[in-house]
Amino acid sequence: MVLSASFIFVALALSAFTSAADLNYVFNVDNSVVSPDGFDRRGIIVNGIYPGTLIQAQKNDVLHITTNNNLTDSTMRRSLTIHWHGLFQMKTASEDGPAFVNQCPIAPQHSYTYDIPLNGQSGTFWYHSHLSSQYVDGLRGPLVVYDDEDPHLSLYDVDDENTVITLADWYHLPGIGIEEKFLNEAPFHEPIPDAGLINGKGRYNGGPQVPWARINVEKGKRYRFRVINISAYSAFTFSVDNHDLKIIEADGISHEPVTVGGFEILVAQRYSAVLEANQPVDNYWISAPMTLQHSSDNDNLDTDNVFAVLHYVGAPDSDPKGKPKNLATVTTATSSANVVDVAAKGGLKLLDESDLHPVFNPGAPGGSGPADRVIDLNFHRDSDSGELEWTINGIKYESPDLPTLLNIMANNFSTESQFSTSEHTFVLNRDEVVELQIHGSADGHKHPFHLHGHAFSVVQAMTGGPNFVNPPQRDVVGVGGSTVIIRFKTDNPGPWFLHCHIDWHLVAGLAVVFAEAPNDQRTGPQSQIIKQEWLDLCPTYQALPADLQ
Repeated sequence: MVLSASFIFVALALSAFTSAADLNYVFNVDNSVVSPDGFDRRGIIVNGIYPGTLIQAQKNDVLHITTNNNLTDSTMRRSLTIHWHGLFQMKTASEDGPAFVNQCPIAPQHSYTYDIPLNGQSGTFWYHSHLSSQYVDGLRGPLVVYDDEDPHLSLYDVDDENTVITLADWYHLPGIGIEEKFLNEAPFHEPIPDAGLINGKGRYNGGPQVPWARINVEKGKRYRFRVINISAYSAFTFSVDNHDLKIIEADGISHEPVTVGGFEILVAQRYSAVLEANQPVDNYWISAPMTLQHSSDNDNLDTDNVFAVLHYVGAPDSDPKGKPKNLATVTTATSSANVVDVAAKGGLKLLDESDLHPVFNPGAPGGSGPADRVIDLNFHRDSDSGELEWTINGIKYESPDLPTLLNIMANNFSTESQFSTSEHTFVLNRDEVVELQIHGSADGHKHPFHLHGHAFSVVQAMTGGPNFVNPPQRDVVGVGGSTVIIRFKTDNPGPWFLHCHIDWHLVAGLAVVFAEAPNDQRTGPQSQIIKQEWLDLCPTYQALPADLQ
């Protein structure tokens, strides 16, 4: 489908952005040789580095991120989008990033400025390409929004760029080639990464001894570590030798402090954990063994060999002595347990998600009463056709020709029948309590389901009983072989993706779209802010040669 010149459309001004501080970032997105684990490969970098530039803001700022697409490598996708993971994007669904849900991609040698008012939202977030499997090649990085009224300010002394910790899996081959093999060739299992990284540094079997990332601390101070899993596939189990961790945030939501020995962190999840530097001045292992969902057939990968160094100022400039003490034995893919003990940790265990209780507005939407709408989402894996597919309620998600948001705004889409079957779109009414009951044939995976535009209450996690009083609130939840129930209120009109954040599963179709209050997206106090620059994305992209689309 091509945009018709007969569309009459009014681009709304950005006057709503003028009342807060403006932060201007420039992202130069380029192809370059990168070697975070010592293996040279072509990848995608932001401003010359991997992971990309750290974005730091205050909760009432407005972000303006000019993204210059300089991609030229034909072995990777050259158009791009960027999703700002966890930001609610109230009235700015156009800036959310998923290709063909919220925007057309930015064409090569073109630019687009993402304008994002934060509207008081704070927490730990990240950004990544949202065009098929592109972020596997490196287009990803951290984003932190600070709050000078954080309820946990008294618990830590240091919270800055040095306390942001990214965990990532890394592949030696470009994502598009891996994706094609994964979808089209037996045995149809997820591609196993070559290495795990902490802050962009790691090692693979037989590779060079790349120096571990170091995090410097001073004895007597308390540090807020913001740990972000920016992987495409792997979960990690994070711990620090001889140090407890006090969890105070999950996915941008403040929770009551919980002291643990470590925590499992699924793809796209984030935790803030306070570490008190109260041990003798020395070097200590930071461990993050990877959890794979099936056995590895990649000889490059040692799932346990994912480390960084906690370095006390005044200690020798060296690795810690001996083996890590806190190396966790994580669950197998078929286990129903969430967590297991961390060895020799004084009785402290890994975080149990059900122990997380929000600080503000802890009750689930609607309390224990019935939701206004209950939606069953039953997912399934299939390869009978000779191509791997993941479906929800029997439908494999496939992108439309025009973005969902554009069809809502310009073509007045407002009923489910107007959307094609393959774009699997549910229309939600305004100000309702929606309950999603997610279950299906997990195929041995713990699927990290992410909802855009909202945080939700996890009223029924993979283990434990239901909790409507003070359940965890977050935007990524693990779903395995049992039913997981989440609730949210439809108070943010926009088209919002719900998908598995294992990137290989998203490209295989494990997603749906919620078109929330379509009429309110067009008119009224919460109507979308649409820029001419955004409208220009689609005709520019559609004019590209086929090999660039």
